[in-house]
Amino acid sequence: MKIYTGRGDEGMTDLRNMSRVSKTSARIEAYGTVDEVNALIGAVRPSGYDDIDDQLERIQNHLHIAQADLANPAPEEGDPVVTEEHVEELEGWIDAHDEKLDPLESFILPGGGESGASLHHARAVCRRAERRSVALAAEETINDIVIEYLNRLSDALFVLARVVNKRDDVPEENPTY
Repeated sequence: MKIYTGRGDEGMTDLRNMSRVSKTSARIEAYGTVDEVNALIGAVRPSGYDDIDDQLERIQNHLHIAQADLANPAPEEGDPVVTEEHVEELEGWIDAHDEKLDPLESFILPGGGESGASLHHARAVCRRAERRSVALAAEETINDIVIEYLNRLSDALFVLARVVNKRDDVPEENPTY
């Protein structure tokens, strides 16, 4: 497969159904930002913790499904779509990890060790992907579960950052006002 085609040289790109849109369209912004989240998560692996890495790998696969879902203005049966099962999987991980963490009593500053800080970065970009998807949904019909998934993913990345920082013995810092 050839890497370059030249089809995007004029500022247009193909969607999953081969329709052409501007590279500045809300749909491209949404799934492009999901791609950024995926790349940031890829930079965290390996985190040094097999259970976390397994979950991050699953999340990266979920994000590919989310990108395909967002890139498809006219899904057909059998096309990849984000489902409630993807959301439930995240919720299960969040609940399991949250039981082992100290309860939050205040906001925490994003940061910590290398993996923890990178997960916080991915969380912040995930929030942007969610906002871009909400903006797209205001213009066009999309699978609303994608928005739910991205919302829950940002929560999961926050919890995973806390878990990794705790395992790395990096204390959480609270903002001062």
